[in-house]
Amino acid sequence: MIPPLPRDIPDLPAIPGILPPTPFIVPATAVVAPVRRPLVAVFRLLVALVAAAGVAIEIRLGSPLHVLSYFTIQANLLVAVVFVASARRARAARRPLPAVLMGGTLLYISITGLVYHLILAYPSSGFSMTGGIAPHTGWQSMSNQILHTVIPIAAVIDWLLLTRPAPFAVRHATTWLVYPLAYLVFSLVRGEMLPPGTSARYLYPFVDVDRHGYVGILGNTAILGVAFYALALLVIALDHVRPDPFHRRGRRPANRISSPATGGLK
Repeated sequence: MIPPLPRDIPDLPAIPGILPPTPFIVPATAVVAPVRRPLVAVFRLLVALVAAAGVAIEIRLGSPLHVLSYFTIQANLLVAVVFVASARRARAARRPLPAVLMGGTLLYISITGLVYHLILAYPSSGFSMTGGIAPHTGWQSMSNQILHTVIPIAAVIDWLLLTRPAPFAVRHATTWLVYPLAYLVFSLVRGEMLPPGTSARYLYPFVDVDRHGYVGILGNTAILGVAFYALALLVIALDHVRPDPFHRRGRRPANRISSPATGGLK
């Protein structure tokens, strides 16, 4: 009687002078077929177009260089560019954009909406940009709502309902704060280069050196920096616990690669 063959055959000893074979890595696209997401592509393209329209209105109503200097405008332009690229990848079933880029875009546009509604448009904040100014009307009002309300909400919806959770780490929160810090430096240098008395010499009240001095600016930006860092950590924490919007329970891929000990190819 022939004894049964063992399920696990021990590895043979290495032969001197011969390098071990390089492990064969199977790409994910060879195991799981890429999926086109046309509705996701349409939504992101629409968000990008609306953000670009809001920026275009602001540029049409004001000086282009002055308008493009605002954090709000730059964050919305970033949303427009990133969402167009992401829409193309969703439509063509290509690999998504790097999660760090998508997370940073979400953080910056969220900062735009929160700072506007909680500080700049709030009369009791001490840094209001609406006190003593007539309410915006017409195209100005439309672009204001698009840039500070519509696009931030749309970006959060896209993240919660149309984006898979990403393996964010705490270090990403520090990486994301590089751009706000660089913008602070840009804003202060720009203000110093303009002559005193220039209208909107400093773009935001909390970085107005003429009103608060550099010591006051340091305190204001330190508080905002801590708040931005906490918001970045919140994004990371929520991304770890939120459900995958595309996860389908009860379905397993038809083909997957398993370790030899569990039975090979299934």
